[in-house]
Amino acid sequence: MATLDDLRRLSLALPGAHEVTYKGAPWFNVGRKTFALVWNDRAVLKLDRAHQDLLFEIRPDVFQPCKVATVHWSYVDLAALEDAELETLVREAWTQIVPKKVSRAAG
Repeated sequence: MATLDDLRRLSLALPGAHEVTYKGAPWFNVGRKTFALVWNDRAVLKLDRAHQDLLFEIRPDVFQPCKVATVHWSYVDLAALEDAELETLVREAWTQIVPKKVSRAAG
């Protein structure tokens, strides 16, 4: 079962990632771009749109749509995830915002 502490640890382990606080909640950024955050006490990740849609379909109890401005994000029930699955999702979210050469270099 993953927790907010796991989200923080995994996010901050990625190259260039840092934490900012917005409206009292943690947001995980690279530069000024956000890849993960907590909103209304729920984890929110920026996932690949096709993968996101698949997750909404096959695991609606864990993943729900979260529309922030004009960008589509995913609410994620951390308690329903194992640490390894959260790690994969956080890395996917991170790759959505960093230059391709950075994500390739990070492996």
